[in-house]
Amino acid sequence: MQKVSEIKYIFEQLNINHQLTADMSVVTQLEEVVNEYKDDSRKAVQNLIEKYNKKRDAYLQEIERTKAMQQFEKQYDNYQYICGIDEVGRGPLAGPVVACSVILPKNCDILYINDSKKLSEEKRELLYELICEKAISIGIGIVGPDVIDEINILQATYKAMRMAISKLTVKPEVLLNDAVTIPEVEQLQVPIIKGDTKSISIAAASIVAKVTRDRMMKEYDALFPEYSFASNKGYGSKEHIDALKKIGACAIHRNTFIKNFL
Repeated sequence: MQKVSEIKYIFEQLNINHQLTADMSVVTQLEEVVNEYKDDSRKAVQNLIEKYNKKRDAYLQEIERTKAMQQFEKQYDNYQYICGIDEVGRGPLAGPVVACSVILPKNCDILYINDSKKLSEEKRELLYELICEKAISIGIGIVGPDVIDEINILQATYKAMRMAISKLTVKPEVLLNDAVTIPEVEQLQVPIIKGDTKSISIAAASIVAKVTRDRMMKEYDALFPEYSFASNKGYGSKEHIDALKKIGACAIHRNTFIKNFL
């Protein structure tokens, strides 16, 4: 009789824990292994089967959730290039606002794409790499603190979004935006409230924007370690505000945002 450790190894090799794309062959393989050992009466084996059946169910639910997040992409399916747009960094006291535009392939099979704030840093990094690998085109727009102070954060956000659109390698025909309508843009725009939880394209843009900005803030942390930018990403944490009050502003602070703290 096979050892439980050997059976456990067989289940682990199915790799369903780390599957980031929709692949029904993984489910088929798992079901075949379950069927092979379903009559093994040992408690440890039955526990393994129960554990992996739950993983299968969760994986199938994620496939369905991802399909549901393509509702707007399906609605505009007659267009070839559908672009999701989102930004990150409107609220921090320091650092840039970063916008991203993403054109995904039709019927994109990447799982776990969601509002970047709902994902762990590890999952965001994994999805960032996969999105960059599979996307038809990605554009990034970055607007720094000096411009934010000059034209205000809303106009700076629009500017970053227009920059992101302009850097795409193909011209989008429809823009799916997270809640906003961007001025001075010629394409059809579809503003979607809480779009980063309803559109896979917008959610993908939110992930790429978030990872891009977080990496920038970690680099700024090396230049200005007093403010702990690597951990707070420029937001008004107690540690960040205490440093502001103690030593004042640095080159990447938004003067219009920090005047109440100085």
